[in-house]
Amino acid sequence: MNLLTVGTVAFDDIETPLGKADKIVGGACTYISLAASYFEKNINLVSVIGDDFPQEMLDLLKSKGVNLDGLQIKEGEKSFFWAGKYHDDLNSRDTLDTQLNVLADFDPVLPDSYKDDPFVMLGNLTPDVQMKVIEQMTTKPKFIAMDTMNFWMDIALDRLKEVLKKIDCLIVNDEEARQLSGEHSLVKAADAIIKMGPRFLIIKKGEHGALLFYDGDIFFAPALPLAEVFDPTGAGDTFAGGFMGYLAQTGDTSFENMKRAVIFGSAMASFCVEKFGTERLQELTAVDIKNRVNKFVQLVNFDAKI
Repeated sequence: MNLLTVGTVAFDDIETPLGKADKIVGGACTYISLAASYFEKNINLVSVIGDDFPQEMLDLLKSKGVNLDGLQIKEGEKSFFWAGKYHDDLNSRDTLDTQLNVLADFDPVLPDSYKDDPFVMLGNLTPDVQMKVIEQMTTKPKFIAMDTMNFWMDIALDRLKEVLKKIDCLIVNDEEARQLSGEHSLVKAADAIIKMGPRFLIIKKGEHGALLFYDGDIFFAPALPLAEVFDPTGAGDTFAGGFMGYLAQTGDTSFENMKRAVIFGSAMASFCVEKFGTERLQELTAVDIKNRVNKFVQLVNFDAKI
């Protein structure tokens, strides 16, 4: 079932304790679309780039079933750019440079062929842009998930809360969940956020896994211990892409299937961090994904007599 993805397609400069990569392809929508493409072959992308973006990357996205009819290309302008340096623990980072460029006045326009898509993933953009996408849908999507961040909570909280009333699932990290809810306990935070509108809430905890909340029930997915993490950039977006790609492939939004989607999203995120940028996501096979998911299953598989 078609998946609509909205977010940035961009360039990144990244420095981690294990190396440095300059002007590599990144952006939330890039990670989301690549991860989702291993599950759902009908992906409709909405974003904006300058004419500096490499054609070979656009060709790669097309080859993986990503429709670029909703990608705006601004002639004579530059694509969004971000530069960051990660600390030794890889859980925190410093932003060294942000250049909005074409993103500064991004006005998303959905082609008619996108407007009936049953699954929608709204990447981390302004609440106004996210709302504009929702308002252009001609039929109510079966499932809308959304990412956001502390910055929008600081400067556009009221508008953000309006968008929350329109979606089915919010995906945030633990720090963002605490800020949005005003609660330190993640259980209390989840209860407060779900009352704002979304039926489901996913709280990412980085190397400590992810929590899924729904109607008083909680599911925990561990993170896979890895020998080396090269680059955590895009891991959260890759998680969202794997999660939504699996849901779109199965068409099943029950809590039980949502649990499976969280595991598949976690598996895709574990691949993402193994190389810089999107490199690892470009080369996966179905066997790679199956074996990685099995490792997640083995992490929590046990027998107990009670």
